[in-house]
Amino acid sequence: MKVVIWLTEGTWPACVGAARWVPADADVELLFVVDDDIAAAASGAHAGLMGRGTHGDPGGQVAALSAVAADELLASAAQALGRPAARTRRHGRVEHEVVEASAGADLLVCARDGERSRLGPHSLGPATRFVVDHAPCQVLLVWPGPPPGIESMQHPPHPPHHR
Repeated sequence: MKVVIWLTEGTWPACVGAARWVPADADVELLFVVDDDIAAAASGAHAGLMGRGTHGDPGGQVAALSAVAADELLASAAQALGRPAARTRRHGRVEHEVVEASAGADLLVCARDGERSRLGPHSLGPATRFVVDHAPCQVLLVWPGPPPGIESMQHPPHPPHHR
């Protein structure tokens, strides 16, 4: 059995914690995706200065710092997991990279990353919604903390009664 655990900055402890349900003989891969749009935004902001900047393009620096932060997060997750696991750092469009990385996996573990105060579709951010909808394997979706109570679910208004 192959299990991919998708790590993000705010939710990785919940995903690693969910690995307690994974069989001991499973091959586990910790996955973090660096969003290339962040470095591109830094480059674009610099380009917007039209040469007035005194330093070089910061996009490369941002990309390098993002890689270091990703490796640190992967190391922390591996330590918290407490079992052998491959560490994979990818970069690109996050949702597409996660779906591609989960090809050939039996299970993808990921966490809700949207609104945490209510049950419902807004508890998934756009990238996670895409991954849940397109993952080519089973998905274990976990709350990054205690889930809200059932009373948080919004109910549609009742239609008027016709006589």
